[in-house]
Amino acid sequence: MPVELLAPARNADIGIAAIDCGADAVYIAGPAFGARAAAGNSVEDIARLCRHAARFGARVFVTFNTIIFEKELQKASFLLSELAGAGIDGFIVQDLAVLRMAREAGLKVPLHASTQCAIRTPEEARFYESLGFSRLVLERQLSLDEIKAIRDAVSCELEFFVHGALCVCYSGNCYLSQALSGRSANRGECIQACRSRYDLADPSGRTLLRNKAVLSLKDYNLKDYMAELADAGICSFKIEGRLKNISYVRNVVREYSLAMDALSLDRASFGRVVKGFAPDSSKTFNRGYTSLFIDGKRGTWAAMDTPKSMGEAVGEVSRLLPDGFEMNLRSGVTLSNGDGFSFATASDIVGFRGDVCQGSRVRCKKVEGLKVGTKVFRNISAEFERTLERMPCERLMNATVSIDKDLTVSALSEDGREVSIGRIPEGETAQDRPRMEAMLREGLGKKSGIWQFSAGSIDAPALPLLPSSRINAMRRSLSEALDGMPCNKKTILYKEPAPKEGHGRADYKANVANSIAEAIYGSARPAFEIEPAEGAELMRTRYCVRHELGLCPRQGKSRSNAPLYLHNNGRSFMLEFDCARCEMTLVMFKK
Repeated sequence: MPVELLAPARNADIGIAAIDCGADAVYIAGPAFGARAAAGNSVEDIARLCRHAARFGARVFVTFNTIIFEKELQKASFLLSELAGAGIDGFIVQDLAVLRMAREAGLKVPLHASTQCAIRTPEEARFYESLGFSRLVLERQLSLDEIKAIRDAVSCELEFFVHGALCVCYSGNCYLSQALSGRSANRGECIQACRSRYDLADPSGRTLLRNKAVLSLKDYNLKDYMAELADAGICSFKIEGRLKNISYVRNVVREYSLAMDALSLDRASFGRVVKGFAPDSSKTFNRGYTSLFIDGKRGTWAAMDTPKSMGEAVGEVSRLLPDGFEMNLRSGVTLSNGDGFSFATASDIVGFRGDVCQGSRVRCKKVEGLKVGTKVFRNISAEFERTLERMPCERLMNATVSIDKDLTVSALSEDGREVSIGRIPEGETAQDRPRMEAMLREGLGKKSGIWQFSAGSIDAPALPLLPSSRINAMRRSLSEALDGMPCNKKTILYKEPAPKEGHGRADYKANVANSIAEAIYGSARPAFEIEPAEGAELMRTRYCVRHELGLCPRQGKSRSNAPLYLHNNGRSFMLEFDCARCEMTLVMFKK
């Protein structure tokens, strides 16, 4: 099965850049019902992205992964049909009502169960496959062995995140934002309360941590696990970041695409990337990196000091100056005018720009809190950003040109398209055939549009005398002819939606927000957004604060399994520890 690198796209232009940098597919939100409310796009822009992707046999998936309220069903059904007509290759879905709507509308578009479905067991995977989902986007907090168990349980495609920001909670089962603000993560409006700072206290009231981002995780990076994930049955390697800017997407996509090429994996799209820059994911936004639970082991996952991007360590302040400061730079570090810097204080992260950077000296406006000995990080490399702009990637398709014995000129593309522009009109015969053939090979073996041509067989015993302008015109005609034919996309799995009813009772974590989804389950408690459950779990996660602090009773580092408490701005939460399942839960706590 071909494998794809799946990139995020906040908008069509970022999606196009991702494809040009080597993505096999992109995912993007339409005008509504995407789980990032701030990243919506018009149907027309999505159609424009689809046209560009189709040139390389790349795919466009639309995120339709919020829960849908009863009054929105008609609007959602209409939008599904509109988006399908734009030429997309699949919908990423959370609400089970979409299965029924797609079936009734006759949409032959694959449906992918979103990571918002929190699929993390073989039983859950079989349930979603039985409904007609063609692909399952698995929960991020899984190990390779758990992925393999799911692979053995189902026949549909499996997708897995490999890079980007991590939700601390099992995706789709976080209700913290809704409980605090009425803005639901399942509606694309998460306030990211997990990135806030809290005081952590034990049952006696003793403060264990003060003003720390206790629930904030580092960013995901599984670049070194690509081969193992492919062996485990993952066909789509997904990069998080539908709110990220174009430089972030270009950089990360290029890095992972090169990593996949190094493994000689069968890619799901065509073309090769030429030109461009040397990628480095350490130079774009990150909170430090973790491989989370992929190897089945618990490590240090939290980014407690800051939920923001610190960047790369560059040095330590050695002297303060009236117009800036000097640093003891780390070996190999070169600063550039306009670099962005950051440093940590006891309560926050301070960021600032270096107006003029000369050697180890930085001229800038006065920065409060900066002192001798401060460790300085660079979170924006101005030179790297300029390089991304100056050296964009270009993606080309290969095609071989041949001339048969009757002087018919044709081309065969790497995806199997065959075109002919007819015979070369007979004229004056070239007296020096080898020289004429060499001119043809040189002229036909150049680039035209997205096509990188190479000259194949030239079988004609005699060749007409042709000027370079005529040869160039032949190459352009071949390019136009190939562009006029649709790319032979590699096959993507399609399963007919089968929204059978009466699967059993479900609790509020099923996120049932309309009558269609309720009927599929048979009986279901309303979604938390509709009917908040008193004392409900607002979060369940494999991340454990006790383990992070070296207080895990299962490892003999503490005898206590008592709850801990988070306090922030008058709000309190209780952290409970399900040691049998090695999970932590969070509930609202009233003093």
